[in-house]
Amino acid sequence: MRLQDKVALITGAASGIGASTVARFIAEGCKVCLCDIQDEAGEALAASYGDQAIYVHCNITDEDSVSAAVDAAVSRFGRLDILFNSAGIVGAVGPVATTPGAEWRFSIDVLLNGAFYCLKHAARVMVPQGSGSIINMASTAGLMGGLGPHAYTAAKHGVVGLTKNVAAELAGSTVRVNAIAAASMATPMVANVLTGDPGDIEGAKAILAEASPLRGRPGLAEDVANAALWLASDESGYTTGHTLTTDAGFTVGATAAGPAFAEYQPMIREAGRSGLPE
Repeated sequence: MRLQDKVALITGAASGIGASTVARFIAEGCKVCLCDIQDEAGEALAASYGDQAIYVHCNITDEDSVSAAVDAAVSRFGRLDILFNSAGIVGAVGPVATTPGAEWRFSIDVLLNGAFYCLKHAARVMVPQGSGSIINMASTAGLMGGLGPHAYTAAKHGVVGLTKNVAAELAGSTVRVNAIAAASMATPMVANVLTGDPGDIEGAKAILAEASPLRGRPGLAEDVANAALWLASDESGYTTGHTLTTDAGFTVGATAAGPAFAEYQPMIREAGRSGLPE
């Protein structure tokens, strides 16, 4: 049991990556406070785990709501060892010249400000405790341009930077802060983008498998849950400030078509010459 007797708070816990991480953590002995705004799904999921889980309504754009959720987790389970900032949306979509300001602000509020509030209130508990692991959900769009909408990309770059900065601050308190940069995974949010149906996970898997650099292998919510498990556990006890990719190598240039110049040909030299000099 890699998380035996530990307590985690997971945002966006009612579905997708959050729900997969709840299952993974509980299987490893963790007690989990599930946080979401999808109350019916969240309450049902928490109930399915009995005494190992509770559900708390939490709107991460509201700092008071985040603070109350952290307090509820500590009140119920006595401590807080792990925070996984999993909640997110796609947010504002479209050209920069026509993106509505209100949609931009709401997107940043969910994707960046919400992560900050969760970090702030987890630190409030973990620093006096002298231990903890905070995991932020970033994205490959937080490492590269051209992969997501403008607000999403800006926010996820911000999450990566915030992860590094808070890790530097909290290291002296033995509180670790890391991030996961995922590519598109087969989740309801991605399925909605790819197929128009958030329930069509199998359709999303088929599309992702075709585009995957790891031939035929789509990214799954469970892949991110497994990465979060490692970062949450003592196995990563000397790792902080790190952004761990779950992207089939996409951010290092891997593609479904394979790398350029992968087939042998005589060495290319100056002025159109080839092969070794005679």
